Amino acid sequence: MKIKEIIVVEGKDDTAKILQTVDADTIETNGSAIDDAIIAQIRHAEQKRGVIIFTDPDYPGERIRHIVAQAVPTCKHAFLPKDQALAKHDKGVGIEHASSEDIKAALSAVYELTEQMQPVFTKQDLLRYGLLGHRHAAERRRILGERLNIGQTNGKQLLKRLNMFNITHREFDNTMQAIIQEEKNEG
Repeated sequence: MKIKEIIVVEGKDDTAKILQTVDADTIETNGSAIDDAIIAQIRHAEQKRGVIIFTDPDYPGERIRHIVAQAVPTCKHAFLPKDQALAKHDKGVGIEHASSEDIKAALSAVYELTEQMQPVFTKQDLLRYGLLGHRHAAERRRILGERLNIGQTNGKQLLKRLNMFNITHREFDNTMQAIIQEEKNEG
């Protein structure tokens, strides 16, 4: 079973720990300097699947939680007590230091389970529209990410996000056809 909601965390170490513990997708804020693109991704995720904010139990983590909750007030919140998030050998505090059992317990109060979905999109879909291996691939991915509110990505991340945000083939096809038509009109 997979957690339906997308979990908002601070960074890569938090994502790695979450993925060791549960089957879920994450959005990383990359610290407290949350930009408009990340907020847009979180809003989009909330509309598509729901969001759980799961930040570190320290001042920066609470600041991030506050910023995200103000921008997207319908998010769910998972909390980890500070004593469960302490690093063993240094003074660090964070989700990445918590035990898998403590993370599961914190999330269990707020998540919904969903059936494991088979990916809708494959590498073939990306190749068909020149999102990989094409001279305009990077620019096409950038425009597609903006229009679908899933952010700018490389090819591998694009595939993950198309599936993570439950983008339909119709949305994808219509958007890509418009992008390609605009390229033809400009050229």
